[in-house]
Amino acid sequence: MSNDRDFLGKGFRFPVSINLNGGVSSSQLEENVRQSIFIILGTAPGERLKRPDFGCRIHDLMFAPNNEMTAARAEIYCEEAIYKYEPRVSKVSCRALPNATQPNLLDLRVEYQISGSNSDRNLVFPFYLKNEDDDSHKNGVTSNGT
Repeated sequence: MSNDRDFLGKGFRFPVSINLNGGVSSSQLEENVRQSIFIILGTAPGERLKRPDFGCRIHDLMFAPNNEMTAARAEIYCEEAIYKYEPRVSKVSCRALPNATQPNLLDLRVEYQISGSNSDRNLVFPFYLKNEDDDSHKNGVTSNGT
C-alpha cells in the first residue's frame, strides 16, 4: 500500500556520504525536500552543465554590501528559485538577516510548507557576501567544513 507522502520521494543525501554498509546514503520524504532546497540555494546559475539555468541568483550578490537592499534582493532570489525548482513545496517565505557575529554573513531563514500538508517547515541557509580575510567565497560551507 502506498503512503500519502510517497510523492516526496527519495534520493541521495546532501552532502553525499557513505552509509554503514558502504553504500551511498539516501534521504527521503521531508528531509529530501529540505536537502533539495539547500542544493537549489547553493547552486549558482550556469554551474550545472546540463541545466545551465538551475540554481539561485543569490550568488550574483557575492560581493554586495551587507545592507537592506542586498537583503531584500536575497529574499526575492531565494523565493524565486525555490518556487521554480522545488514543486513539492508551497507558501515559501524567505527572510534575510545579517548575522550578529559575522558582518559578512546573511542568514537566510526560509519557511515553507510541503504541498498537500499543513506542516510548516523552516531552515537557515548561511550566505557569505565576502570573506573578511581574502574576499574569496565559501557559501554554504562554514569554517569547520559543514
